[in-house]
Amino acid sequence: MGKNFTRPDCPYYYEDYYRGRETRTCRLIERNPHSRPWHPDLCKTCPVPYILTHTRVEHLALEATVVKKFFRERVEVFAVCTKHLRELDNPLVCPDCEAERAGKNQT
Repeated sequence: MGKNFTRPDCPYYYEDYYRGRETRTCRLIERNPHSRPWHPDLCKTCPVPYILTHTRVEHLALEATVVKKFFRERVEVFAVCTKHLRELDNPLVCPDCEAERAGKNQT
């Protein structure tokens, strides 16, 4: 691992240095048994921290996988609104939640 690694601001990133251990992992990718292995360089381009800070979906469930495209590995995210059980093309917005918000604002 390089010296320039910066700890990502992500709730799924985990590290443990207790008593000489050096453990780093992404718990979101770790949950997916079909994913390629995680490595810290993936954090640089991972969309998950941005999604979590900018999403308007209150009931968001994420699944991530490491994929290799064009000779580079990157993190792909699968998002679901658990309130409406809807797969989201854009994890920042759930159309059903937005329709509910619009209906409440008109009342």
